[in-house]
Amino acid sequence: MTDGTSKRKSSYNWLESLMVYRQPRVIGMLFLGFSAGLPLLLIFSTLNTWLRDVGVSRTEIGFFAWVGLAFSIKVLWAPLVDHIDIPFLWRLGKRRSWMLLGQFGIIVGLIGMAFTDPTANLAQMAAFSVVVAFSSATQDIGLDAYRIEAMDTEYQGAMSANYVMGYRIAMLVAGAGSLYLADFYSWILSYQVMALLMGVGIITVFVIKEPDREEAPEGIKPFDKSNSYIDQAQTMVLNPFVDFFKRNGWIGGFILAFIGAYKISDIIMGNMANPLYIDLGFSKSEIASISKVFGLIMTIFGGYVGGMLLMRFGLLPVLLLGAILVCLTNVLFAILAQVGYSLDFLTLTITADNFSNGVASAVFIAYLSSLVNKSYTATQYALFSSFMTLPGKFISGFSGVIIDHTDYTTFFLYAAGMGIPAIIMVIGLMIYDSRQKSDENLEKSTEETVQ
Repeated sequence: MTDGTSKRKSSYNWLESLMVYRQPRVIGMLFLGFSAGLPLLLIFSTLNTWLRDVGVSRTEIGFFAWVGLAFSIKVLWAPLVDHIDIPFLWRLGKRRSWMLLGQFGIIVGLIGMAFTDPTANLAQMAAFSVVVAFSSATQDIGLDAYRIEAMDTEYQGAMSANYVMGYRIAMLVAGAGSLYLADFYSWILSYQVMALLMGVGIITVFVIKEPDREEAPEGIKPFDKSNSYIDQAQTMVLNPFVDFFKRNGWIGGFILAFIGAYKISDIIMGNMANPLYIDLGFSKSEIASISKVFGLIMTIFGGYVGGMLLMRFGLLPVLLLGAILVCLTNVLFAILAQVGYSLDFLTLTITADNFSNGVASAVFIAYLSSLVNKSYTATQYALFSSFMTLPGKFISGFSGVIIDHTDYTTFFLYAAGMGIPAIIMVIGLMIYDSRQKSDENLEKSTEETVQ
């Protein structure tokens, strides 16, 4: 198993860890992160607020979580992003052309949502949400591949932190900004403005340069358009999976299970956070100011703390910290449901939750990046991110049903409990990693003694 430390120094001091954020490509991730983060809330929590605001039932809102399954099955078309050029965009290169295609799809979907009345045609709203989700997932495949290929493993923590910052700025715009626009103007104008802001991503795609790509590993046939369709399919679809398990052995299955477990608590909880705020009596402006604006600051702070801790201590210890923090802070939502309308307690809850999410997200993105073979960047990272979201997105579809049959307190305690397996699994990975290093040291010592 790789823990992402194979290319890193044994230790960086705090100043070196901080200076990594001055790298040009690290800075560039701010704008790509913005492009990736803008659509997310517009088909999840912001959309949930819109639906609840106009009287759509919590059960129906809960089922909208399944729109996010597009992010969980993107591995199905990720091989195309790895190997196929888009004919009319081939001059941009694979990574940039696929990102651009996804961005145009997002704009189309957001404009369609803007002109749909959810009370009159909820199915049409769901259809346009799916367009945004699939287009956003396509953008993510190309973007993640670019991020991993643009910098070495030791810089991925910083790349992730800046990505998270850009992502969260976009979520501030799509969260607080859209709520303010909806509160003072209308939901229609709000979503039109969000579609216009996707221009940031389009401009960025034309500014950045394509990263260099590595050749296929020895013993694995590279992609060749002149090969038979069977050989091409094997190269695009099978080889990335064969490579992953060849490098990791039996522990590869455990790693995939861990990836599916790590974010499940946060994904389940996030689907019903905004409906909770609405039902407790918070206005859209209050939600925007505290949950989005202040929450963004804490997430960015947590992301940079996570990136520095990763450079200082390595991946697995910070992964464990992130898993524990997310599990514990989700309990605060259960307490908030009991406390009721309280701006002070809402602020406390948002502070803890967003800081924890920032730490966990930055280090988890870096961890997933460390597992990737750059010859199959798009496909392998899409596989990992699909495993990351699939269990949580599927289970969260029933979140509204659980709340309607119990209450918010029970639901959020249940969501927090879903984070316990991830904590146990990180400890298991740490034990395995420690034994691997001990075996390597013993083998090295034996070889030196023989010599």
